Amino acid sequence: MSPVLDRRATLAAGLCAGLAPSVVRAQTSDDRMTAPDAYAAVAMQLTARSLERLPDREAARVAILAHIGEIEPMIRSAAGFIAVYGGRPVRLAVLPEYLFTSYPGQVTIPDFAARVGFAPDGPEYEALGGLAERLGMFVAGNAYETDPHFPGFYFQASFVVAPSGEVVLRYRRLLSMFAPSPHDVWEAYLDRYGLDGVFPVARTEIGNLAAIASEEVLYPEIARVLAMRGAEVFVHSSSEVGSPLATNKDIAKQARAFENMAYLVSANTAGISGTAMPLASAEGNSTIVDYRGKVLAESNNGETFTAFATIDLAALRDARRVPAMTNYLARQRPHLFAAAYAASAEAFHRPGGMMEGGEAALPDRGYFRRAQEQVIERLDEARLI
Repeated sequence: MSPVLDRRATLAAGLCAGLAPSVVRAQTSDDRMTAPDAYAAVAMQLTARSLERLPDREAARVAILAHIGEIEPMIRSAAGFIAVYGGRPVRLAVLPEYLFTSYPGQVTIPDFAARVGFAPDGPEYEALGGLAERLGMFVAGNAYETDPHFPGFYFQASFVVAPSGEVVLRYRRLLSMFAPSPHDVWEAYLDRYGLDGVFPVARTEIGNLAAIASEEVLYPEIARVLAMRGAEVFVHSSSEVGSPLATNKDIAKQARAFENMAYLVSANTAGISGTAMPLASAEGNSTIVDYRGKVLAESNNGETFTAFATIDLAALRDARRVPAMTNYLARQRPHLFAAAYAASAEAFHRPGGMMEGGEAALPDRGYFRRAQEQVIERLDEARLI
């Protein structure tokens, strides 16, 4: 085994064994000394805007920056009401999935990246940093992001911007049906960012924050790994069909919260404008769930801030330190599962599907369906389905 692959195997084994590598640090040198016992968080349920009808890249960029400016007074007014109503200041606002652009549809990967992709050091993040600084709160959201190390690619990124204006968390979605994942360029991505860049956790003055993107909440492994790396509050940007009936995502949000003993703040879109799709096809049910799996607040339809609640860090941290049957995090035994996962991994999605000759290679849109068809064939051959 080569030294590079051996290093990757060692890192992966450490992750499966529940080791806790360093995490992103923001704001303070001793977060536990300065963290508030409790604060308010809000899931801002806002309308995502598709840019598909705009004539060119320049028009799209103008629209994105204008939209960022428009949400500032909405968050400010919501925070003012919440502080008066509940008595605690809002320290965290979570925005919905792809709020400023909507999703790419059938646009090619490089064309969509060029049209709406946020550069990590670009004007969109600068504008979001200014917004967070003026509001004096952490702002979490989700956007499509470019990367100079992977030209032509975009990754769907969940982010957290601190009151300092700094982006303190950048998580790129790992499981997506129709978008590139770091796993698709796995070796090159690990060489560039390491596992800390794949599963980041930000230690901040309002707790240890981690992001789960959209339907990734349906997959327990992502939340579990983030919890094993110290996450206390999951920020979840989503765009989904709301319903008075319990949806798969509704059930998963509660499960991910209690099984990891973490808060989950989930912001859904209030519809997607600028498309032929009926506006209200993806709206409602923005939710805040506590570390016991209890839904603290849930929105109805439309643009609203009504999913807000108190994040009680002191209670969460105390619960994680009490030996009890309900201390699900402390009862975990990751060693039990590492070998079984490794033994079956080859039948599922394999890493590096978008690598050719050691270089990242952009696929056509049909790649995603073909890749899943190949997985199904391998699962059938292995008699797993």
